[in-house]
Amino acid sequence: MKNHAKILLATVASICLIPAAAFALVPYSQDFEALNANDLDALADDGWLVFGNVFDGVSGDYMYGYGPFPAPNNPGLPAFSNIITGQGGDEQGAQQLSVFSDYENGDHGNGHLIESIVYREQIIGLGDVGSAWVFEFQAKKGNFAGNSTATAFIKTLDPINGYITTNYIRRDMTWIPETWGGGRLILNIDVSLVGQLFQIGFANIASNYEPSAIIYDNVVLREEDPLPVPDSATIVGAALGQNYPNPFNPKTRIDFSLEQPGNVDITIFDMSGRQVANLHHGELAGGDHHVTWNGMTATGSPAPAGQYRYVMKTAAGQVSRSMVLLK
Repeated sequence: MKNHAKILLATVASICLIPAAAFALVPYSQDFEALNANDLDALADDGWLVFGNVFDGVSGDYMYGYGPFPAPNNPGLPAFSNIITGQGGDEQGAQQLSVFSDYENGDHGNGHLIESIVYREQIIGLGDVGSAWVFEFQAKKGNFAGNSTATAFIKTLDPINGYITTNYIRRDMTWIPETWGGGRLILNIDVSLVGQLFQIGFANIASNYEPSAIIYDNVVLREEDPLPVPDSATIVGAALGQNYPNPFNPKTRIDFSLEQPGNVDITIFDMSGRQVANLHHGELAGGDHHVTWNGMTATGSPAPAGQYRYVMKTAAGQVSRSMVLLK
């Protein structure tokens, strides 16, 4: 596995040199039926990886990590993962994914805590900003006992800053029953995550060779279906268009129209509702108009990168749209 790890780490290092605009998250679905349960590389060839972390069994202090490695599929190797049969119902079919501890790690016998992670990984691209990604799966308890724990997760890591974890959205799988149920996690992608690693997967922590298997099936990663958005947002007598370009840097244009003359106010707000800048306040003639935002606040300082809302108010009401400022 060490040679595989060197290749994977070299690949990640080279990928990080590619501009973020070249990447985009890709949907994924797997019911494990088409994978060859007798193929030792079946999970690895499908893109699954594993990573191990070891913690002191008394203090809980981190000791060391190892990986990433291609996910194993070997009934004779009690480590991380296997494709198994005969655990599904009508929805799950004949084959499932079993995730468990790395029992090949001898520190089990020393009473240390072994965290075993089985996951898939992509890189977040510029075009993913503003989207929401859903990780869905079905699961049930397998051979699981003692003090073992289990989770399902969405995680993001920043390779530029030592692979620190920037998001860790998880569901505790420790107490799920031995009958099939479902799970769902979701992450909103903002501009700060561009170029970071996006992971979905399953993990458990076990010690002293205690059983830790959770069985998964019908794994899906998909973009959340967006709410219908019209070509232009409208209120009576007025229409507000989507800014262009979006995302933008350093400036963007906002088009709007009025059927009749009237007072118009166009204001930028951050996502916590604080006013950032006012682009127009006053009387305008009927017809088509536009304003430009240069990414500056009302005090003349650069606004931080992120998502903003711009709001148009008239005597008839108000309407808003969102936009993303890049740095």
